[in-house]
Amino acid sequence: MHNFDVIVVGGGASGFFTAINLAEQNPDLRIAILERSNEVLSKVKISGGGRCNVTHARFIPNVLAKFYPRGEKELKGPFHSFCTGDVMEWFNERGVSLKIEEDGRVFPESDNSQTIIDCFLNEAANFNIKIIKQTIVQQLSKEDDFWKIKTSKDTYQSKQLVMATGSNVKVWDLLKTVNHSIVNPVPSLFTFNIKDDRIKDLMGVSTEMVSLKVKGSTLKANGPLLITHWGMSGPAILRLSAWGARELFDKNYQFQIIVNWTNDFVFDEVLEELMQLKQSNPKKTIIKHPLYNLTHRLWQQLVKASMIAEDLIWADVSKKQLVNLAEQLTQSEFNVNGKSTFKDEFVTAGGIDLKEVNFKTMESKLHNNLYFTGEILNIDAITGGFNFQNAWTTGFLAANAIAAKY
Repeated sequence: MHNFDVIVVGGGASGFFTAINLAEQNPDLRIAILERSNEVLSKVKISGGGRCNVTHARFIPNVLAKFYPRGEKELKGPFHSFCTGDVMEWFNERGVSLKIEEDGRVFPESDNSQTIIDCFLNEAANFNIKIIKQTIVQQLSKEDDFWKIKTSKDTYQSKQLVMATGSNVKVWDLLKTVNHSIVNPVPSLFTFNIKDDRIKDLMGVSTEMVSLKVKGSTLKANGPLLITHWGMSGPAILRLSAWGARELFDKNYQFQIIVNWTNDFVFDEVLEELMQLKQSNPKKTIIKHPLYNLTHRLWQQLVKASMIAEDLIWADVSKKQLVNLAEQLTQSEFNVNGKSTFKDEFVTAGGIDLKEVNFKTMESKLHNNLYFTGEILNIDAITGGFNFQNAWTTGFLAANAIAAKY
């Protein structure tokens, strides 16, 4: 039996952040991190294309919370305790300079995730936090106010237990054995598989801003869109997938999306502008002069789909053809047939039922001295550093709550 004051299960972002903040407040505590693989902080390593997207530059708690399809209500209070600015200050105090990019994402100045990993490993070493790798938790039980953790190698015991294992189905199953409810996991943050002649040869083409909606649903999103060899990706698609994670799962990822390539304009406004162009630019060839900041290649495909010949000039276009083009620009329908994972950053909607957690302390409402941090909870966010912010905030609160007990 290996005895510790605090055991953190999960050697990822929230696990390390919890352990380090706790050790800083009480260096005398014996703290261990149990990690199932032979490498810690693996998600930190690949985040942001290997640069580690630490957080996002949204500094008002209630505004920040709106980027979480699941967890918005619960995170408002925690973000008032530890928000984006606090995270940036935390890293700065430990010698990690951060920068804010134009889109709001925050990265280390080094543009290298290893900077964040080294920071955590150095802090853990400074506080003698024991890191035990290749240790899979197989059983959890509580005996005489102590948590007993049976693993693939040994048995551990601690007064305080922090579960920070992310989206791990086997750990969720273990927590069911101590009566916690699990919201069944479904994928979030995925791209759409679409086969359509209008986008068939447009791989790599992007648009600045479109608006999207799922036909027959209230789901909608807007933002940049990227056409890929398998269909569509980009922030607008990822946002739609995040907010629609459960609904799209129920549809088995077979549905129609409606794309407004102009973003803000409605059909009638676009049709009126096209009719004015017919009057003001009668001799210009339609296909050669893109509108609404669309690329030449995308504009050409939408014009062709409107049954407009390549050599047709504005003077000769019919009302029917203008109606077709206005429809293509504002309400293009595409059939989605399946999904693809976004990069390597697989995110899951699902986890510990939020009703069973005290969001002032991150402690279980069912068991004293059991804490949850990060993505083990039924919390997820859109891409851009928000999932890490959840890890830092919940880890910080759990560390404070445990430290207050000593």
